[in-house]
Amino acid sequence: MAERRPARDADTDTDTDGDSTTRRRRRLSAAKAGQAGLAQITELTGKEPDGVSGVEPLDDGWQVTVEVVEDHRIPSSTDLLATYQIEVDPGGELLAYRRVRRYARGRGDSGDSNGE
Repeated sequence: MAERRPARDADTDTDTDGDSTTRRRRRLSAAKAGQAGLAQITELTGKEPDGVSGVEPLDDGWQVTVEVVEDHRIPSSTDLLATYQIEVDPGGELLAYRRVRRYARGRGDSGDSNGE
């Protein structure tokens, strides 16, 4: 007698009873990728995020650009901020991150990538 296997849910590629160990990762939406990147950089740096400034699809995941407050100052217009690029996989897990720019909040965006 053949072993009976649970039915498959074609939409999610999981068993209908939820016991599948072979789940296919679904691609995150841009909004979810941004949220994942924001959470990852906050956990890694311990710094206060200022917001997501960019989300771009990659071949296998997303590149998320996040602005982080690196140093609070008085007045707040002189806070030191940093721009981080974060790569997350299709499941929202961190693959890589790096700081690409550091700058004072009150300074305009000159387009200079070194930021100092």
